[in-house]
Amino acid sequence: MSSSSYTLLTNSPDKLESSITIRDPPSPGAMNNSSDTLKKKYVQIAFAVTLYWFVSITMVFLNKYLLSSNNVKLDAPLFITWYQCVVTVGLCAILGNLNKRLSFVSKFPTFKIDLKIARDVLPLSIMFVAMITFNNLTLKYLTVSFYMVGRSLTTVANVGFTYLMLGEKTSYKALGCCGLIIAGFFLGIDQENALGTLSMFGAFCGVASSAFVALNAIYTTRCLPCVDNNVWRLCLYNNFNACILFVPLMILFGELSPVLNYSKLFNLPFWFAMTMAGVLGFSMGYVSGYQIQLTSPLTHNVSGTAKSYVQTLLAVIIYTETKTSLWWLSNVFVLGGSGLFAHVRAKEMKRNHNTDNNSTTSLPK
Repeated sequence: MSSSSYTLLTNSPDKLESSITIRDPPSPGAMNNSSDTLKKKYVQIAFAVTLYWFVSITMVFLNKYLLSSNNVKLDAPLFITWYQCVVTVGLCAILGNLNKRLSFVSKFPTFKIDLKIARDVLPLSIMFVAMITFNNLTLKYLTVSFYMVGRSLTTVANVGFTYLMLGEKTSYKALGCCGLIIAGFFLGIDQENALGTLSMFGAFCGVASSAFVALNAIYTTRCLPCVDNNVWRLCLYNNFNACILFVPLMILFGELSPVLNYSKLFNLPFWFAMTMAGVLGFSMGYVSGYQIQLTSPLTHNVSGTAKSYVQTLLAVIIYTETKTSLWWLSNVFVLGGSGLFAHVRAKEMKRNHNTDNNSTTSLPK
């Protein structure tokens, strides 16, 4: 018998009957099921974090290989970036046409291009093109080990643009975290220059990339209603527009000739690497969402910060680089500032949420 019910009858004229249910302690079988469920949850979280780290780190190293490897030797970063957008549109088309046949892609939107929606999303697409262009140029001209510090001003730019464009103010604690990030950035620039491995153009691209990442986030929020708040539809239209926008840029910067005369233009390993870079870029949207779904946005930020540090360590080891103590300190400043910023903002959001709930549920006297 799993539970026992005892009924207490009163002798009042209303014949009031009260029922008190006394529950037995959970059985060993139930406890084992709960333990198994918890273990399964931990395994899922570990898999999600591992998958996110693997896809993100592999994508960075593969893009570095394509952009500046002696084996590739193709000086056409815009073409490489354009092809990744083409791959993304192709994957959206494949999954969109399979959504009614395969259950695991059933939530993926049906592939369809509406030119009116494409026009409405165009402002975001311009920011998106600038973001991924400067991002790849940063990776091309800076080392992978310095890539994280080179693009570290994204948080600072996000704070600045949200204030200028949306009027949202940031707390002094969060601004203090931004100050730590800025200090780490300039210390890293100084040390990378002292080591003789700094490209000023690469550093400029890193700052520009940070700015456009922040602008991309703001415009994403504005353009999501155009696609019924469907992130994958926005991904499709963004990359569709990007495929068109990159064409005049490639012509303007003279990349057609290097591409057409490229010695490995019909080399299968080259196109396999190019396609895999596009697949990994497309997959980042999924693995990021999967990690957030199983954990939380704050945990996702912490995971991303830890991933960046592991990525830096791997780059130093793989490329056999030697770094100074101050160089490592700049990384600590950037990672520490980013992690603290995420923590501070999460606490502020929780406090504001609780305040809103209290004001909503409070009853008038």
